[in-house]
Amino acid sequence: MQVAYQLNANELDMNFLESIKKLFQEKTIHINISLAPKEKENDTDYLLSTPANASRLLKAINNIENHRNQKCNFL
Repeated sequence: MQVAYQLNANELDMNFLESIKKLFQEKTIHINISLAPKEKENDTDYLLSTPANASRLLKAINNIENHRNQKCNFL
């Protein structure tokens, strides 16, 4: 079973904790906390966020537009 919650850190309270405890009763659980992406951020923004990724992505787009390096290895 997997459940995802997205909330503001200020919303964490004992009611939230109790609801998790009730949902998973006596089970061992794994909790992973991460910052939610900014609303304006999308996958392309993320991929372009580092120079190396941006270069690789733009090169791949250029290859597709120019019909280069389009091998299909899974057939």
